[in-house]
Amino acid sequence: MSLFKARDWWSVVLGEGEEFDQGCLCVGDVDNSGSGHDKIVVGSYMGLLRIYGPRASSPGSGALAEDQLLEVQLRDPIIQLEVGKFVSCSDLLHLAVLHPRKLSVYAVTATAGNVEHGIQYQLRLVYEHNLQRTACNMTYGPFGGVTGHHFICIQSMDGMLMFFEQESYAFGRFLPGFLLPGPLCYCGRTDTFITVSSARQVESYKYEVLAVATDADEEHERKTSGKRLTADWTLVIGEQALDIVVPTFTSTSSIFVLGERNVYCLKDNGQIRFMKKLEYNPSCFLPYASVSEGTTNLLMGNHNSTLLVYQDVTLKWAAQLSCVPVAVRVANFQDLKGVVVTLSGDGHLQCSYMGTDPSFFMAPRVDAREINYEEVDAEMKALQKIIKEAVRTQDNFLKTSLEEDLTVTATVSSAVDTVSRSLLGEIAGNPVPSVTVKIQVKSRLTVQSPKLNVCVQPPLAVTQEQFVLDSMGPGSTSFVMFSVFLNEKYSPADLGGDVTVSYSTPTGVPRVAQCKFTLPLRLVCLPSAPSKNSKYKITIDTNKPPVSLGDIFPEFVEKSEEKEGNVLAFQLIAGSTVTVQASKTSQRYRIQSDTFEDMWLVTKELLQRFDTFFAKQGVKDFRNSFAGPIPLQEYFETVDHHFELRVNAEKYQDLLSERAVQFRAIQRRLLTRFKDKTPAPLQNLDTLMEGTYRQVIALADAAEENRALLCQAFARLRSATHLLITLLSLWQGLSADQTSILEATLLPLLQDTPQLGWEECVDAAVSHLLRTCLSRSPKDQALSLSTSQLSMPKDTARLKKHITLLCDRLGKGGRLSLSSEANVQTPVVMPGGCEPIPEVELEEPPLQQESSAKFIKKRQPSKRTKGKTDEAAKESGKPSAKESGKDASKESGKEKDPEKTKSSKKASVRAKEKKKEPEAGDARRASGSEN
Repeated sequence: MSLFKARDWWSVVLGEGEEFDQGCLCVGDVDNSGSGHDKIVVGSYMGLLRIYGPRASSPGSGALAEDQLLEVQLRDPIIQLEVGKFVSCSDLLHLAVLHPRKLSVYAVTATAGNVEHGIQYQLRLVYEHNLQRTACNMTYGPFGGVTGHHFICIQSMDGMLMFFEQESYAFGRFLPGFLLPGPLCYCGRTDTFITVSSARQVESYKYEVLAVATDADEEHERKTSGKRLTADWTLVIGEQALDIVVPTFTSTSSIFVLGERNVYCLKDNGQIRFMKKLEYNPSCFLPYASVSEGTTNLLMGNHNSTLLVYQDVTLKWAAQLSCVPVAVRVANFQDLKGVVVTLSGDGHLQCSYMGTDPSFFMAPRVDAREINYEEVDAEMKALQKIIKEAVRTQDNFLKTSLEEDLTVTATVSSAVDTVSRSLLGEIAGNPVPSVTVKIQVKSRLTVQSPKLNVCVQPPLAVTQEQFVLDSMGPGSTSFVMFSVFLNEKYSPADLGGDVTVSYSTPTGVPRVAQCKFTLPLRLVCLPSAPSKNSKYKITIDTNKPPVSLGDIFPEFVEKSEEKEGNVLAFQLIAGSTVTVQASKTSQRYRIQSDTFEDMWLVTKELLQRFDTFFAKQGVKDFRNSFAGPIPLQEYFETVDHHFELRVNAEKYQDLLSERAVQFRAIQRRLLTRFKDKTPAPLQNLDTLMEGTYRQVIALADAAEENRALLCQAFARLRSATHLLITLLSLWQGLSADQTSILEATLLPLLQDTPQLGWEECVDAAVSHLLRTCLSRSPKDQALSLSTSQLSMPKDTARLKKHITLLCDRLGKGGRLSLSSEANVQTPVVMPGGCEPIPEVELEEPPLQQESSAKFIKKRQPSKRTKGKTDEAAKESGKPSAKESGKDASKESGKEKDPEKTKSSKKASVRAKEKKKEPEAGDARRASGSEN
């Protein structure tokens, strides 16, 4: 038993299905026994009134039958119970029971019997008041300073305070500004009533002011003339109150208010004495006397089933209860004083104390015996062997169970649907087909209502994205079918889809099963006539003789117009025509189109079908390659188009913000003019407002159109990037791991967001690769990651330079790796059997600064190499190595100091003099040999 649990002294469960609340618990000597022992009175919303006299023979023994003194079924629900002197001409205590439409006062009497348990308790009605309004709560006290008697004040649901001077009704007053009833309490020191209104402020009303205010017995009399009711003082607490208690045992004047998150201690004039912020949701509280002078103890119950004891604002004790208390009292019984009485909402009545139970258990002494270490060692080895075997079998069992709990299989139809399910009938005159996908879900266990989700890349769409399957038993199978189709007027970048099934095991563990499927190319392509002249062309080399394209793409040959020659054409439904032509003399295949990114899907399908075709024939050494050059300029056109649309989106956003500010300013001015008592002319403000409104609508339409174009441009950018990655992989023969790193670098996002775009993500990723695995030497590596915040760049020049440098490093032998070791670049043999031409090494500036790259000549190439380099530069329109060297020397000379320049000149002169000597010697030897 934990030390911090409330010690159960006596407890009982009241009925079944009954509800209780804060006012349903009352403690006092209700039968006027004179012994000073309290009884517990409990009333429920079912109308049952029970009275208990707890007596426990031993702690935790529970309730005995004779502990229940009385149980009476009343006709109406019981809202609140109070014990006080409510009968005139009598100083005895009586029980006041508040019903929704009635107030009843009872006398509880005990008749002694001749045997031990022969005392008989009776409940006798003294008087009752029928209420004209539905009651909410009540309070009692010596209103107006009377002595020896208690009056009752009832608050109705519509904000009326009804005062009863024992058997007679006195008057009623409506609270000003009332909306919802709050807790009500009477302070005898100041003869005031304290409540918390719906305005979330504590309000105090003097009894004298209430008595002389306007009579409000009738509803219509609220508006009659007379003295208005005003509060003595108010205090804003900013939250709704749960309870208000004014303790009478303390010498200091205090009012305690329990809020939803705070507890307040106020003075009688409304000033805050102290407050305590609570870190939990309280349910009830009760101030009681403290042994320390000048302080007050608080019993605080919360919804975590915990009872806390505070001394002012200091937590002194915490005890765990078995339920959430809704009411708490302190009572004195025959065997124990200061017992904590708690009542829960479902009727768990418990009497507990806050002490501790000492434990008298002592562990028995172990007999001393000699230890045989050899036997212990052998036993330990045997146990370790058993543990290892159990762990190994358990891991295997878990792996198999995870794999076989739920199996998801996707089957894609090889042919398009006879009747298309597409929402778009045609795109540019081409019919839009759809393809049916069948999902099979097989369960090994009992699964309750698994949920299946389908995800495809835009602009593809499905007829239904989410399915809720029926509950499945062991070995059962469920099938789901849906169709996939093109839903926008542009081509997708990926024909793959994902199926996810979320379910829970019988033990309640949530799990997810996944499955991928690939859609056919026929979904986005149609057979077409080949195009002879195209703007963009790429050539794929193979190491095997050319094969017939009709064997590779049989579904596109049947309807092809040109059956002669090894040529196929694919008309993208939402794009251009892509032509694939096989060479008759060499092992090459040319792919051409008028749109660069449209070649991606056909290229990917061609490479995959090549692998499948040769694998079926048993060829294991089949390879694809790309001889170059890498079409970076064509790729950068797609990047620039995407970036331009992003810039336009920001411009539209700024313009919309400006017009919205202008629109609101015009609205405020118009509103001011209309509210003015002496209207002034509008001065064409209405015309200006209408014009601004039209501008806002036009800008919103333009921004929406730009957003659609941006989504389309990002899909095209993804296609172009996929094509670039494939060409780089074929160009350098990258492995699958290196290709995955390249894909993660150039395709970090599935879609653009206003906060994060493709350009800044790719720039950061490429820069990291250039600093680490693609650095020129181990000294240049920077292992620390950049922590700067990503933001949209001003232009794409820096990004294009970094991508170009990435391709250059890969071409020089750099390899992609996630390890921290330096990657030594080794020259590789280019396709075609020729060695790479040695180039002047490129020294790049720090990647954080956007400055032009500088070329520094570290090795003097041969004259033949110089000539070839200069000729190639002239053909491409770029400056030759000499010119670039001159420019670089000019730029570097500007940045150097004069003194350093002089010293470098002297060093270069000395180096030239040393070089002349061996050249002269060589000349002499040559002349000697000729002679």
